[in-house]
Amino acid sequence: MWLQSAAFADRAQALGAFCRFDTSLPRRLSELAILVTGAFWQAGYEWQAHAPMAEKAGLDRAAIEAIRSGKAPTLARSDEAAVYAFARELLDSHEVSAETYRRVVAEIGVKGAVELVGILGYYGLVSMTIRAFEVALPAGVPNPFADR
Repeated sequence: MWLQSAAFADRAQALGAFCRFDTSLPRRLSELAILVTGAFWQAGYEWQAHAPMAEKAGLDRAAIEAIRSGKAPTLARSDEAAVYAFARELLDSHEVSAETYRRVVAEIGVKGAVELVGILGYYGLVSMTIRAFEVALPAGVPNPFADR
């Protein structure tokens, strides 16, 4: 759909490239943020693209499944738990408590927290686009959120 506005698409792609490849966050945490956002929006196309990347980046398969099904995952690593809590709190309540902010900054720094918000925002844009324009899953790929 973004091709309907080439200028918008070009700028969004530039932000997307930064969010995917150039932030200070380890890939595992970036993919976690992407999955939380995709699951929040139930954006099947985004989920099916990033769930395998998240596992390859080191996220636990059971945690990925919990996020997909709308449950809180068990995350053994403190940085993952902090990123998950921050992302869910921001998506669910539209704000982040001082405690959650301190926790994520202790794990990934202020720069990482700013970049995390950027990842959540960019993938929110992608997910909303998928939902608004009913972007179909690839042929043969079942809707990962059909049971929700």
